[in-house]
Amino acid sequence: SELIKPYLGSKYKLTEVPKSLIFYMSKHSGPVNEIEWCPVREQSHMLLSASMDKTVKVWDAVDTGCCLRTYSCHSCAVRAARWSSCGRRILSGGFDSVLHLTDVETGKQIFSSKNEFRISALKFHPTESNIFICGGFSPEVKAWDIRTSKVLRVYKAAVQQTLDILFLPEGREFLTSTDAVSRDSADRTIIAWDFQSAAKISNQIFHERYTCPSLTLHPKESVFVAQTNGNYMALFSAQRPYRINKKKRYEGHKVEGFAVGCEFSPDGTLLVTGSSDGKVFFYNYHTARIIRTLSAHKEACVSAIFHPVLPSLLATCDWAGEIKIWQ
Repeated sequence: SELIKPYLGSKYKLTEVPKSLIFYMSKHSGPVNEIEWCPVREQSHMLLSASMDKTVKVWDAVDTGCCLRTYSCHSCAVRAARWSSCGRRILSGGFDSVLHLTDVETGKQIFSSKNEFRISALKFHPTESNIFICGGFSPEVKAWDIRTSKVLRVYKAAVQQTLDILFLPEGREFLTSTDAVSRDSADRTIIAWDFQSAAKISNQIFHERYTCPSLTLHPKESVFVAQTNGNYMALFSAQRPYRINKKKRYEGHKVEGFAVGCEFSPDGTLLVTGSSDGKVFFYNYHTARIIRTLSAHKEACVSAIFHPVLPSLLATCDWAGEIKIWQ
């Protein structure tokens, strides 16, 4: 992309809140569950989307706003899709309990495997590009190796469902958020795991009685944020014992049972989240104050993500199947 080229060698500039709509992309016939920019900087004009309409799509979301490819390898809703670190493959999983690793150019499956449970979360290991973690409607979370098409390790959580997975820097530890919330206790809502030994490090991280549909890591500081069904985002240390910061709560948006994603801007100054009322909220990370809201969608906005290279370019998606690009 000619638009991205000038930014490739330079340092990321300060993020500003986008104001205007550039592209409106609506080729999906069902809710869009997840979007992700291609992690390869030179190819970061490409945006990946996973939808309840059983498809995964790749878009040119910087230059044209056009759909480049549609992948229809799943027989049910696609709940999670991720770029490989090389940008040439897409890992996807969904309610058909099947995992697919697809070659972006040819559309062929490099690896396919039937899983024992419906999949709702996938994450590649941050330093070992052939390993990913898969979670879903099961008490177990699994680490897979693409090279052997086999499960490396099983992490047993004694919960019903894994909602999200977050690797901590270097990938020695990771977190899972679960649906384990009962009236008398709130342990196991967020669980920290040792990646190698599969041992639980802690399940006493979050004590509020809310589930956390998504987790995100700060790009520069050793902290992470959990989106909660209490209509606020909570801030935690990414170092053991992962203490909550009781002085900061990012509230104002609505979650209301949707898997609303949240993310930091690449410079770490802003925290952005969708909202079940279709808005996008921009919070100042340091003060936890709302800087601005964007009336982005009519239906629930479940994801809002900043471009990794272009300052202030934002992609959003919603429950009506629409994807929008803002600047």
